Amino acid sequence: MRIVPFGAAREVTGSCHLLLAEGRRVLLDCGMFQQKEERNRGPLGFDPRSLDAVLLTHAHLDHVGRLPRLFREGYRGPVYATRGTLLLMRIVLEDALRVMEEPFFEEKDLEALYAHLRPLEYGEWLRMGDLSLSFGQAGHLPGSAFVVAEGEGRTLVYSGDLGNREKTVLPDPSFPPKADLVVSEGTYGDRPHRPFAATVAEFLEILGRVLGRGGKVFIPTFAVERAQEILYLLYQNGHLLPKAPIYLDSPMAGRVLELYPRLVPYFSEEVQAHFLKGKNPFRPRGLEVVEGVEASKALTRSPGPMVVLAGSGMLHGGRILHHLKQGLRDPKNALVFVGYQPRGGLGAEIIARPERVTLLGESVPLRAEVHTLGGFSGHAGQDELLDWLSGQKRVVLVHGEEEKLLALGQRLALRGQAVSLASFGEEVPV
Repeated sequence: MRIVPFGAAREVTGSCHLLLAEGRRVLLDCGMFQQKEERNRGPLGFDPRSLDAVLLTHAHLDHVGRLPRLFREGYRGPVYATRGTLLLMRIVLEDALRVMEEPFFEEKDLEALYAHLRPLEYGEWLRMGDLSLSFGQAGHLPGSAFVVAEGEGRTLVYSGDLGNREKTVLPDPSFPPKADLVVSEGTYGDRPHRPFAATVAEFLEILGRVLGRGGKVFIPTFAVERAQEILYLLYQNGHLLPKAPIYLDSPMAGRVLELYPRLVPYFSEEVQAHFLKGKNPFRPRGLEVVEGVEASKALTRSPGPMVVLAGSGMLHGGRILHHLKQGLRDPKNALVFVGYQPRGGLGAEIIARPERVTLLGESVPLRAEVHTLGGFSGHAGQDELLDWLSGQKRVVLVHGEEEKLLALGQRLALRGQAVSLASFGEEVPV
């Protein structure tokens, strides 16, 4: 048994790993390289027609975005994931095709993919001859999973992305079995997260203060999971805040919101309890889903108070830029980052508080408040990763910037675990 990384090796994008065992070739994830368009058209590193199966850990684009390319290049085998992942993935891929400037797949490739989707739920075993595969709870997205593979007398665990255990919407990640090798993400391998309760308290304090003076609160959000999590917090705590409309100005997040009642079994018991009482806890009082572009534009001219959730979460584009172009000029308003802002990006530039910032080609004075709330991360922090990997003998780290993987690797090595960083295309024996 061996595994070959073809993505997310010393970087946080393009997750794709080829498992070779018992004469089978199984691909674990097939993610898009985000902000690296040329790599999505570059060599895969393997022949899609040679694969026996594909297993998906969750529906984020950096784990599923190149799937249609497999079918474009001749793959016609099964694609396994939980039902939650299969449902969310359709929204993610269809949106990706819509917004890509130079698509590397077409609608017909999605149709070919959809015909080969196969549900595999937590704890079920997929038998492929003498190779057995199953999913464990990863707590990162509804339906997200880690993979356990058994064959040739060996056990491999592949983490996918692991969730933040302090958050309330999803179940906690379950612990993996003892394995001969664990391929683990290390996105936040260099630090633990700020306590979630303290993050929520600060979030509510900002909203209360800004809405109370008639301001607008702009929240750039990822359309899958983060937008809905913020809506859940507003549902829970709306009685503590000044009355104000909440606008979800993201077509994709709106589609996910409509899907969520079909994903109830994948949420935490706390969230499931709301649905059992006939209530949708992702629809807070005063919520309005903004449908068209004209309605979104009109919203930028409307007075506060209001809360606006819009994409893109990293300010790469989307309706949030139009809101900020108007809203950052007003000191009554606030911009609240609840997701990761990459170095060199617009978000990082705004966090540095320059006097002016360029938005949609126009220089805009930055007078609004700017807040960064890191405790909302959907990934496990360093302390949680160390806990999850406790007792494992060998670990290979993926899905992280190199310095963050090295920091996590140092902590693992200090307690006697064999650890290395994956390299693109380099085979790792299990």
